[in-house]
Amino acid sequence: MASLPFNVEDYLNSPEDIAAYLDAVLEDGDERVLLLALRDVAKAKCGIASLAEAAELNRESLYKALSKNGNPRLDTLAAVLKVFGLRLSVTKAA
Repeated sequence: MASLPFNVEDYLNSPEDIAAYLDAVLEDGDERVLLLALRDVAKAKCGIASLAEAAELNRESLYKALSKNGNPRLDTLAAVLKVFGLRLSVTKAA
């Protein structure tokens, strides 16, 4: 029996699922992976164009910001997370 390929987008059904996914990605310590994970979430929930519209951001700029070599501003990240029902927070490192 062949297995189906894993598609993270199939598991991002709620703000809690998205938060858990992004939190796990952050544990890796590579911020570039976070940007790609945010793009995964965008694809799963609405697409980059719809995300840009909902976050009131330019689509091309958002696509570049969420690329492997992107460098989004903090307000861009906050706007994207807000669309997903999330916000940035800080906790004490373990």
